[in-house]
Amino acid sequence: MIILKSKSEIEQMAEAGRIVADALALIGESIRPGITTGELDRLADDFISSQGGVPTFKGYRGYPAATCLSPNAMVVHGIPGAYSLEEGDILSADVGVTLGGFVADSAATFPVGEIPAEAERLLAACSAALDAGIEKCAPGYRLSDVSHAIQVVAEDAGFSVVRELSGHGVGRSMHEDPQIPNFGEPGRGPSLVEGMTLAIEPMIAVGGPEIFVHDDRWSISTKDSSLAAHFEHTVAVTAAGPQILTGAPVLLR
Repeated sequence: MIILKSKSEIEQMAEAGRIVADALALIGESIRPGITTGELDRLADDFISSQGGVPTFKGYRGYPAATCLSPNAMVVHGIPGAYSLEEGDILSADVGVTLGGFVADSAATFPVGEIPAEAERLLAACSAALDAGIEKCAPGYRLSDVSHAIQVVAEDAGFSVVRELSGHGVGRSMHEDPQIPNFGEPGRGPSLVEGMTLAIEPMIAVGGPEIFVHDDRWSISTKDSSLAAHFEHTVAVTAAGPQILTGAPVLLR
């Protein structure tokens, strides 16, 4: 069941979203060769707590950290730890915050120093795919219009869409209906109406779309070890069009 939100509930989600956006910005500003993903997670965890928020991921089904930090071929759900970033890496950072009983969720993939041209293209394409999906988050569109817009941008740039992972509804819980694939034919699924709140999150790869789950049962990487990127915003469907609740789109450095 899709749970619609009132204007006041959307405002509360936007408050959580501001903390999410600032935490992501803090991670991005702190990224450098030599820093560990564990250190980045502690920075974000402390910041979220200092703002009165709760890291949504921490303890979720036993997940041990405040953020998901996934380097290079890792698509999502990377557990922060001893991994030390190197020049030329890319790092996908996913942050969720609960505030006043509502959740906001966002992600971005950051370069570590100078990165190869193909990695730059990957990040730019994934960010553009997110923008294309968000553009369809308005009354008059259907859910698969969002999915199709993401797929077209990603595949036109020469990248593959990870098909086993998807976006989702978000609000009082981190994962609500509906599921939002990042591919599909347009004009299908539920009509988008005012009050829907959606986590739009393209995940794309340089190589094939196949993935596997690591032994930690959380981290998910591309099967062919090709680079992957992940961008996400929490978006409200309003009468005036899409409202991004997790800040302005992250700009590549």
